[in-house]
Amino acid sequence: MTVYTQDFVPPLKLSRPVRRYTLEQFLEKEAKSAHKHEFIDGQIFKMPYAKGPHNIISANMVTEMNINLRKLEKNYVIFPSDQMVYFPSLDQGVYADALAVCEKPLYWDDNQLLLINPIIVVEVLSKSTSKYDRSGKFDKYKTLESIREYVLIRQDECYAEVWYRESPGRWQETIITDMKGELPLQSVGITIALEWIYKNVELKLK
Repeated sequence: MTVYTQDFVPPLKLSRPVRRYTLEQFLEKEAKSAHKHEFIDGQIFKMPYAKGPHNIISANMVTEMNINLRKLEKNYVIFPSDQMVYFPSLDQGVYADALAVCEKPLYWDDNQLLLINPIIVVEVLSKSTSKYDRSGKFDKYKTLESIREYVLIRQDECYAEVWYRESPGRWQETIITDMKGELPLQSVGITIALEWIYKNVELKLK
């Protein structure tokens, strides 16, 4: 047993200082990395691996957006999960599972790495990222004036929700849980059948 005298003060445990990077340093490291990372408050965070159902749903959304948006008069560019979105006002960058841009992509950098004008963002939810996607990450996307819709899709059950920006600071929520239902994308005037979003994905039986 250790006995402290009255004037003895146990030493404090010093935590290791957090290493912070500039955006340029992050991009340099990311270019050499075999894994994807997000850039938040000067720190670099490795993204968790995605399961098969997650990847299938992401691919299905990219396919369905391409099929439906090509029918419209305006041109839309669809991106898969390897495109980073940058938030200039926050100096932060994240990856989404699928993105749509109206007419022409705009980038923060000359190397076309940091997209800044997505109109639709899709995130496939997992247990490890669900809370972050619903709150913190959504708040980041809200800082972009271009964003009109934020789509969240569960990978283990038939569930999708769409947040549509009616006006600055005002968002309308739509939830779809019927496999025969359709996911509305009001910002572009199309709908996507959930049966196509979940094609080749085995869901839990209720």
